[in-house]
Amino acid sequence: MDSYNSLSDIQSAFISGNLSCVELLKHYLEKISVSKSNAFIEVYKESALKRAAEVDEKLKAGTAKKLAGLIIGVKDNICVKNKSLTASSKILENFNSVYNSTAVERLLNEDAIIIGRLNCDEFAMGSSNENSIYGPVLNPHDVTKVPGGSSGGSAAAVAEGLCLATLGSDTGGSIRQPASFCGVVGFKPSYGRVSRHGLIAYGSSFDQIGPLTKNIDDTAIIMEVIAGQDDYDSTSSNEPVPEYSKSLNPDPTPLKIAVPSEYLNSDAIDNEIREDFKNKIAQLKKLGHMVKEVSFPYVDSLIPTYYVLTTAEASSNLARYDGAHYGYRSENSKDIETTYFKTRSEGFGLEVKRRIMLGTFVLSAGYYDAYYTKALRVRRLIKNKTDELFKDHDLILLPTAPTTAFGLNEIKDPIKMYLQDIFTVHANIAGNPAISIPLGNHTNNMPFGIQLMTNKFEEEKLLACASYMMNELN
Repeated sequence: MDSYNSLSDIQSAFISGNLSCVELLKHYLEKISVSKSNAFIEVYKESALKRAAEVDEKLKAGTAKKLAGLIIGVKDNICVKNKSLTASSKILENFNSVYNSTAVERLLNEDAIIIGRLNCDEFAMGSSNENSIYGPVLNPHDVTKVPGGSSGGSAAAVAEGLCLATLGSDTGGSIRQPASFCGVVGFKPSYGRVSRHGLIAYGSSFDQIGPLTKNIDDTAIIMEVIAGQDDYDSTSSNEPVPEYSKSLNPDPTPLKIAVPSEYLNSDAIDNEIREDFKNKIAQLKKLGHMVKEVSFPYVDSLIPTYYVLTTAEASSNLARYDGAHYGYRSENSKDIETTYFKTRSEGFGLEVKRRIMLGTFVLSAGYYDAYYTKALRVRRLIKNKTDELFKDHDLILLPTAPTTAFGLNEIKDPIKMYLQDIFTVHANIAGNPAISIPLGNHTNNMPFGIQLMTNKFEEEKLLACASYMMNELN
């Protein structure tokens, strides 16, 4: 079978009679069966084949909707009705979701086909996809390397061609960093643009669901479908959702692009990635765009602010997993105290326990003001400075990750692992949309991306500019 890299190609093949949904799905199922990346932890073979046949009937009748032919995988922290949902954690073993997340429901309403659930770092906590009860995901470009995290399974599945697109979640870079490591497009919407209903919460004021794809066109049309206000999520925005797919490939007026010098000159960034980034800046200037180095003085505060606030929120959100309500319960429990203690000790992995303990500490009576309150104030400073930059600029341009994919078990120090998010947490702290686009290849044969950020709810501009750069800077 031909390799299809976009939904438009697939739908053209449907029209010409060269392809059916069932044939396409069987192609992906065959590829998954021989994959060694460990991206999929469950494949919905029977339900997906049944749905593919239904979509084929709609195509014949001329009643198929805009996502007909989109075969998509879903990260294992997003609810799919009557399917297992574990957040790649022992503490949720044998748990089945009783409803669809809003994002999944909207995909299904437009005739998308859910092919299965994807491996991730436990409770979306990690930058390498090594913190999973199902074992690590392997980077399809080099199986000795990590795919990034926490949406490593989502990125690897798209890169390996196991499905056309995937949904991931992004709390501090968990879509964009694995997209960079795996050479795909990864999109984090503005906070509130996509409903969080049916997403297992990690950091509730940071989390966003977003797509990973091979191209901007598919990202745009998926976003058209999943974005918008939702009565089940009081934090979802009532901002109107543009038709993103009709605003791509513009011939933009000269863009004003800000490049924070603290990012560009960071000691953490690989020299080859830095030089490639500078070359991209030079190309943009030749194309007539204004690229200006600016100061963003809070770079050193981003990671501490992010981890104080997200671990605090995780401490609260994960308190519900206690062995008393659902999920795993320790067989060694004797009373309510041992049920809580043993269930959480045995059910959570090391990294999740570390973050719960950190969060509990920063929320404790003696340290609340010193850490949590101070981090909230710094978050406001970061947001205000970001808003200030967008008064004079259309875009902020920065690297996605400081390096290409690193080796399995290579980073053992948690602090060094946390610093993998140095270029991505900015957008989550400020609530802005950001995208990683695959525009680099290292001499070590691994891909890497560059990252674009716009003002809040300017996804239309962001996707159009990303499409333009994909065409002009390759």
